[in-house]
Amino acid sequence: MQPCQNCQAIIDEYTLDKQLETLRGLTVDDFNVCADCVTVAPDACVECSGAVYVPRSEPSTPDYCPACRSDRIERTGRDPGWTVETTS
Repeated sequence: MQPCQNCQAIIDEYTLDKQLETLRGLTVDDFNVCADCVTVAPDACVECSGAVYVPRSEPSTPDYCPACRSDRIERTGRDPGWTVETTS
């Protein structure tokens, strides 16, 4: 068991795994935050229309889910970040 990087509480793996079910096969092992410090936004990923996880301390919802962000890094070798860059 490891502490949450945000609040330092011990991560309840069962609760967080249940909350993360919509994130394309990701599990609590992929995160360092507890269920109290994260929320899941369904249908928010601009690439797969899947869920994204949002640390409660963040003011905005990411555009890419962790799986799509990882896929893009593997395909292009470039990290797109969590949000789509808008051109002016």
